[in-house]
Amino acid sequence: MSLKDQIMSDVKQAMKDKQKDKLATLRFLQAAIKNKEIDLRPAEITEDDVLTVLKKSVKQRKDSISQFEEAGRQDLVDKEKAELQFIEVYLPSMMSEEQIQVAVDKVLKESGSTDIKQMGQIMKAVIAETKGLADNSVVSQLVRKALQ
Repeated sequence: MSLKDQIMSDVKQAMKDKQKDKLATLRFLQAAIKNKEIDLRPAEITEDDVLTVLKKSVKQRKDSISQFEEAGRQDLVDKEKAELQFIEVYLPSMMSEEQIQVAVDKVLKESGSTDIKQMGQIMKAVIAETKGLADNSVVSQLVRKALQ
């Protein structure tokens, strides 16, 4: 079953179980996926496209959490964290920092780069190497540390 189909199925289940918060989050995901489908027309949406939508949604939630924490709005922080948990269920497990470090070392060895000015190229290569299973902020930190 594709991610899109799984989300649709879970929307139905959340309706049956009367889980309002989960239902609202899943409907938001459905709408975001539908928008992506419209953007990609006439091509069909792929699993990678759906994953991109999910990752973007996770990033938005994490940004919102940090902003709400700064503003002292614990009620909104709790709401965003709950939504984040609902979304993360659909994402593949992320790589550990050690696994990311191995990928960074491999890319640096292959490219022979040692200059911080090439960070963008290194980042792009590491993200391709990890196939999107690494947190980009961790990748950025490790690449920056390795190039300094």
